Amino acid sequence: MGKTIKNVVITLLFLTLSISTAFLAYLHFIASDDGELSGEWITELDMTEQAAVTALSWLQEIEAVSVSYEEIESYMQGLTIQVDLTFEQTTRTEGTFRCNVMPESYDACNRAAYEAFAAAFQELLAERLRMADYTGGTDKEALESLTAETFGMSTVSYLMSYGPKLLPSLEDLQSVYDGGGTYEVAEGILTRRFDAGETVTAKAEYYIRKDSNLILTEEIDSVSSGLFSEHYPVMYTLKQPQN
Repeated sequence: MGKTIKNVVITLLFLTLSISTAFLAYLHFIASDDGELSGEWITELDMTEQAAVTALSWLQEIEAVSVSYEEIESYMQGLTIQVDLTFEQTTRTEGTFRCNVMPESYDACNRAAYEAFAAAFQELLAERLRMADYTGGTDKEALESLTAETFGMSTVSYLMSYGPKLLPSLEDLQSVYDGGGTYEVAEGILTRRFDAGETVTAKAEYYIRKDSNLILTEEIDSVSSGLFSEHYPVMYTLKQPQN
């Protein structure tokens, strides 16, 4: 069980790194050396793999009917959380910044993840009931009624209360991405100094600016936060001003 999940995760990470490496190699030869970062940049953190792997692990632990990662993933599409990164340039190579995980985007993603999980869970529940020669209805409405009668709540509420935590907590994500302070750019390296009262911490990353895209790659000489074991490329898109 655990080995199966581990193999799935390793395969997904290998494919992600291969695609990211090829993309960065391509950008390396076409990207402009542009230190101008002023503006509001937006990225969306893809939570699909995180949610699908966590849901699969939980279903296997409770010995539900056999299900594959691909089946669970098919229900969980478009699970993203928005992160805003704003730069205000004060000199040619320096300025201030502010980065925020958007709480409303996190809440919407979390809700969508559990709604997708509920749909998959109901499908598996229906299959298990049929295997047990259950004579009642197994359509969505019947299963919702059965869940409400058994647990006193909807399937989504039940999974949110007693199921797995499909996403990292908002606080954990904020600890990685949120903050503000000053920045400087030099020779393809973006250094951000996060000002948290009396404490200042620095994060140095390779960056590539190409037109309306900004790619931040691996951190330099940094210690993992514990939330993510690796730092993968994150691409921000410059938000266009409203007319």
